[in-house]
Amino acid sequence: MTAANKAVVADFIATVFNGHRVDEGIDRCLGPYYIQHNPEVADGKEAFRAHFLAFFAAHPQSVFTVKRMFSEGDFVTVHAHWQDTPEDGGAAVMDIFRLEQGRIVEHWDCVQPVPPRLAHTNTMF
Repeated sequence: MTAANKAVVADFIATVFNGHRVDEGIDRCLGPYYIQHNPEVADGKEAFRAHFLAFFAAHPQSVFTVKRMFSEGDFVTVHAHWQDTPEDGGAAVMDIFRLEQGRIVEHWDCVQPVPPRLAHTNTMF
């Protein structure tokens, strides 16, 4: 189950967040309902669709680079680097997806801007 759930989330990310094919990703990967915990996006598939169609129209070069992905039961966690443009410092993102019957039905995230300087020599990824 965990490998299959990771594959669904990987497909969703590749299709929506990197391919900018919002409708295709929603149709293939989201369940019959969608609960959203991001404070900037309303609940439901239609709210997700409207938000990200507008976002990708304003940010056509945005890219979401997955650094690592973990899965346990019905949950998949993704640590990623989101950039509005390839040159943008972007943000470190932690997404948590909950799946039911092989479809994404719930989402949480935390977003932290990547600063120009760090207090150490490590990266955020």
